[in-house]
Amino acid sequence: MSERPRLTVLSGPSGVGKSTVVAHMRKEHPEVWLSVSATTRKPRPGEKHGVHYFFVTDEEMDKLIANGELLEWAEFAGNRYGTPRRAVLDRLESGELVLLEIDLQGARLVRESMPEAQLVFLAPPSWEELVRRLTGRGTEAPEVIERRLAAAKIELAAEAEFDTTLVNTSVEDVARELLALMRVV
Repeated sequence: MSERPRLTVLSGPSGVGKSTVVAHMRKEHPEVWLSVSATTRKPRPGEKHGVHYFFVTDEEMDKLIANGELLEWAEFAGNRYGTPRRAVLDRLESGELVLLEIDLQGARLVRESMPEAQLVFLAPPSWEELVRRLTGRGTEAPEVIERRLAAAKIELAAEAEFDTTLVNTSVEDVARELLALMRVV
């Protein structure tokens, strides 16, 4: 009997390029299933229920949490986000490659509930590059940038908690390396 694939979790500091890497990999390899999170926030224009997020009420989220139906969940900017457990397990059981793109807190919670999961840390080429990416948008107030940089320092310090580190020097290379890691059973 062949082993089922391990759940792969991609995490790393804000601004490191997680969603860019995932988008590139999914374009090249649509067979990789990206978990869709449940959230209590309202849909933004163009977002579709079940595609971008499962949009749920606070009461529905309370039930999901109480019934242990989420692998991990967190509150961010006044809204809650979580990963539905059943969908992830079903996809893994059917032999699919499953990827979660979540924050550090979420990655730690997945490690607790699924110790066999593979945690991959996406690191910037350098601290200077991360600062450039976080400040380069020019759209955030200085205090928001300071908060993001402080959070990034904490997130970078957690790198040792992960099974593997990939350095984001090239989106194409990192996407290829991530896929290779996912294919190892």
